Amino acid sequence: MSGLDDVIAAETRLSDVDGANGRLVICGRTLDDLAGRTSFEDILALLLGEAIGLDAGAIRSRLAAARQRAFAEIAHIDAGILALSITEGLRALMARLTDGESADTALLLAAAPAVFVPALIRRKAGEAVIAPDLKRGQAADMLFMLTGAEPLPAAISGLDTYLVTVSDHGLNASTFAARVVASTRAGYTSAVLAALGALKGPLHGGAPGPVLDMLDAIATPANAATWITAELDRGERLMGFGHRIYRVRDPRADALKGALNRLGEAGGMDADRLALAEAIERDALVALRAAKPDRVLDTNVEYFTALLLEALGFPRDAFTGVFAAGRVGGWLAHAHEQVANGRLIRPRSRYVGLRPQIAPVERFEAARP
Repeated sequence: MSGLDDVIAAETRLSDVDGANGRLVICGRTLDDLAGRTSFEDILALLLGEAIGLDAGAIRSRLAAARQRAFAEIAHIDAGILALSITEGLRALMARLTDGESADTALLLAAAPAVFVPALIRRKAGEAVIAPDLKRGQAADMLFMLTGAEPLPAAISGLDTYLVTVSDHGLNASTFAARVVASTRAGYTSAVLAALGALKGPLHGGAPGPVLDMLDAIATPANAATWITAELDRGERLMGFGHRIYRVRDPRADALKGALNRLGEAGGMDADRLALAEAIERDALVALRAAKPDRVLDTNVEYFTALLLEALGFPRDAFTGVFAAGRVGGWLAHAHEQVANGRLIRPRSRYVGLRPQIAPVERFEAARP
């Protein structure tokens, strides 16, 4: 029962994670069919479009307008918010948004992280923020607001691939948190804030950054095997390998590796950095199979997430915020599904603590005639 493993807590039409066979299905379509072929607007239409009565085209225009509404909140970034981490700053700004269960609220919440994360990055760096553009899609606009430069098509496709790939993944910790809060009818904003709180934890959304620390420590392909062996001998975990659900390779890893390779071919990825990552992955898989033959520890989503987001220009402390920009679609869809089809989530617990000495209750019965 620890961790609620294998406990069915909801029925959903949104996503299915097949850990035994390494498959992810989102709204009836495989990740292979979606990643690299669909945009964030497309996946939002799949997850939430029917619920709010909008197709992908309408979502694209309404989402662009929502980004402009979210940009008005940038004026409230003060010294206190700038002193926070990117994730905590994002949470503070998201908390300013009106709560409710309307389509407008959902679209504003879906748009906001794409605006707030670049703005926080730029303000922390002492740079002026860049306003969103109604003519751009969500991924293209997020990149433009980050750098101020016209992004490469491969970069836009790469970010879209990432946002789609992480948009939903079963009843993970943040999604479950969103459903619990939604079940109280607190509103979509409250549900997303709860999800952000869960995502902040290093065991959930805060993990990709250390992958780059590993690459920096190894530095060259020639050092990979020796460094990896030394880490495993010390009992250390290799970041970017192994997953609690997948017993085989995480399908999201291949989707992101494909996006990274396409970005490299377009000149948007340092060739030496990519070669180092491939060498480390190869040597790590060999070492893990030798050191832990009884466990399946294959490449997971964190490994190529870190490399892709780095190549797109996001600093490491913003990775969790970018994750939120993709997963917010799933959070909203699950919140809506819970409100529409579920009930208040109220599991029971089993008390295993000390029991006080309580005198037995005396029973009094009326005298019988």
